[in-house]
Amino acid sequence: MTAPDELRRRNRRTMLTAMGFVGVMTGVAFAAVPLYNLFCRATGFNGTPMLGSAAPGAAEGPALTIRFVAATHPDLPWSFRPEQVSMQIRPGEEGVAFYAARNQGSTPVTGISTYNVTPEVVGRYFHKTACFCFTEQTLAPGQSADMPLSFWVDPAMFQDIDTRTIRTITVSYTFFRSLDDAERSGALANAGPHVGPAPEGITAGVRPRATQ
Repeated sequence: MTAPDELRRRNRRTMLTAMGFVGVMTGVAFAAVPLYNLFCRATGFNGTPMLGSAAPGAAEGPALTIRFVAATHPDLPWSFRPEQVSMQIRPGEEGVAFYAARNQGSTPVTGISTYNVTPEVVGRYFHKTACFCFTEQTLAPGQSADMPLSFWVDPAMFQDIDTRTIRTITVSYTFFRSLDDAERSGALANAGPHVGPAPEGITAGVRPRATQ
């Protein structure tokens, strides 16, 4: 093999290696957000609530105050608020709360919400069994809807040195027009979807109300 042929062969091998590396890094970049979100949902890291099973029932332990917070992206012409500022529950007890949304625009508008809890360290112990998060909701002009949330807090949090003194947990929902808006805002970094059964007597998703 002549020197030019050997040089071309080495250059081709170098180019293929470089292309392979770029392909791998591109795949890692695209997978980073979903893998990070999966990790958060599995561990409760960064305030992401766990995907819980049915509440085990009230257990011994101090009562917890659950606070409810709502926010709306500026591009979404909705009003959105919790129907209760806070409630008290016992560890292991199922809580049911509602948020209220209203389309203030002149055309039908679809929104989608993210959520998280604070303090972040309690995320692994906060279990949602039914919620409206990460499900598209469409409201007609002037239409209002009640959106249910069912949850419970694992009594094991009182055995954890990092969470055993916590008595107040804040649940935050933010509505966006799309998941793209949520991702651009950074909301997907500490949120995760959940699909679960609605509590008895409650329909998961939205409960439309008469236009006022």
